[in-house]
Amino acid sequence: MLNMKSTPNHTGVKVSGDYFDLDELNVAIYKMIGQEDQYYGYEGSRMRILNVAYQIRQAAQGDRNIDFVFNGLHEHTMKQHGLIAPDKNIYFSTEILWPELIYAAIALKDFVNFYQEDKKFPLWDVHLPTIFRFQSLVLDCLQGHVPTEEFDVILKAFNQPASVNDYAIQYVDLLNLKYIGMTKEQREKSLSTIAMKIAVQDQDYTAFRNQVIAAATPYKKPIHEIDIKAEYPEKFEW
Repeated sequence: MLNMKSTPNHTGVKVSGDYFDLDELNVAIYKMIGQEDQYYGYEGSRMRILNVAYQIRQAAQGDRNIDFVFNGLHEHTMKQHGLIAPDKNIYFSTEILWPELIYAAIALKDFVNFYQEDKKFPLWDVHLPTIFRFQSLVLDCLQGHVPTEEFDVILKAFNQPASVNDYAIQYVDLLNLKYIGMTKEQREKSLSTIAMKIAVQDQDYTAFRNQVIAAATPYKKPIHEIDIKAEYPEKFEW
């Protein structure tokens, strides 16, 4: 079963599951986001979601973390059925930065809407429940690390119909880098603010987006193709 828990220093979220859990999620994400340039104005967001999908795929292939998780097989059950079997399953996992994961959960709302429009009977689709569970797990994990009253505001914002059409995805990098640079205590206090800044396109985001548009206009480039002058550290504590 797919699981999420905040990393020890609250830098991100550890996404874990067995091979089939992670592969199912990866397939569902690819189904939602469609083909390259399929949705005008969403290529930048598609790229960010693909980055999360890449991390999940790498985990499923055993290229990230490997954990052993109790599978519910007790000693008395083995004796009762005459079994000799391990009582732990192998789970694979990967860490994803909090701002990155929150943005992926929000951006997927638009892609889910597009996907549902193309389906005659979306209620019975096999991939939609996987995406809904992924989004719900992000919120559930977030709920455990922010005050109740603040989570209620975040949840309300998550349910607003704001679109990520032509989103300045560099803003997610800005928040990622800012979050990495904080102490553990600062992250604990700032997580709800970070979540709100992604869920609600506030004045800070609008000002940032205008700067990206100004940089893109002379070159007639889509805003998601503009690079920001910032580099991620090679190593940091999760």
